Parts: sequence; structure tokens; C-alpha cells
Amino acid sequence: MDLPAKIRTLPTSPGVYLYKNAEGKVIYVGKAKNLRSRVSSYFHEGRWEDAKTGTLVREAVDVDYIVVANNKEALALENHLIKQKKPRFNILLRDDKTYPYVKLTLAERYPRVYVTRRLRKDGSAYYGPYFPANLAYRIVDLIHRHFLVPSCKVDLTRYHPRPCLQYYIKRCLGPCVKELTTPEIYSEAVRDVKLFLEG
Repeated sequence: MDLPAKIRTLPTSPGVYLYKNAEGKVIYVGKAKNLRSRVSSYFHEGRWEDAKTGTLVREAVDVDYIVVANNKEALALENHLIKQKKPRFNILLRDDKTYPYVKLTLAERYPRVYVTRRLRKDGSAYYGPYFPANLAYRIVDLIHRHFLVPSCKVDLTRYHPRPCLQYYIKRCLGPCVKELTTPEIYSEAVRDVKLFLEG
């Protein structure tokens, strides 16, 4: 089956598509809310956004796809496959220019929360990815204001003589200053953050 004919058989479900060249190598990975509509759009020359798209279409001889449940899953899978396969045409999403996650550092005595673009096996909980990217920053800001769990980089296991500005503007419980809070109160706040992020 040639490529245009195969594209006409694609499902209209959300998913990820992988263009391959004549050697069978994946040259581009993309996501779609509607696989058939998105993939077929590449073959309308008037819709080519730049020379890169035209070159991609000329080199692509096959397309594979993976159906997922929703657009969020498609986004996560797209990012994973781009990092894994490093397709030549995925310039915009290479070199760690990926969508951000919210990280909750559960392995720490006093967990912190902040935005990251790197997933590590470090005992932390990761939520996302978030698109648009500023949504992740807005979520972390909301956590600071409502749950008082900070993003600060100081050692929270050492006591400091006085609290920082974040404590005074009510964005942190102040675990690094003696008697401002207790491990139990802080743990309860972290638990509430987890419940919030898990929806």
C-alpha cells in the first residue's frame, strides 16, 4: 500500500505518528487530535509552513501510528519518542526544549515543588507535561500561595537564624527556621499538594 492510500486508512483518534524514510528510519514524530486529518494535511503543498516540511514530505515513504486515549497522552508519548529516536526533522523539540513538568521532591525530608523539563528517577513525583508551558509556572505559583510549599534552593534540613522573604509574604511554611512549623504540619501540606496535582 502506498503512503497516500495508507493515510486514508488512518483512524480519526488522537495519537502519535512516525514518518519513516526509504531506509525505514524514523525521521519525524508528531502528535495529533485526529491522526488521519493531521497526517493528510502534510500532503497539501499550500499548507507547508516552511522548506523543512516540504523536504520531510518528499523523504517520507511510510507512516506508523500509535493510538492513545487523549491529547495529553499523545503529548507525553510524542516527547518520549522524540528523545528516544532523535528524528532528524524534530528540531523544535530536540535538545531538551520539551514541555515542562511540575516536580514534587518526595524523597526529601521537606519536599519542594518546582518546574522542570527533565525527568529523573530520584524518588520525586512528576506531573505533566503542561502545555502551554506557562501553565506549569502558574500551577507552582498557586501551590506556593495556597499550600505554602516552596521552591527554594536552601537546605531545608538545616535551621537558619531567620526566615526568608517567602515566609513573610506567606508563600512558605518556613521549615528551615526552628519552631515556625512542624514536620507533621509540613507533611500534611505536601499531602494536600499531591491531592491537588493528582486532580
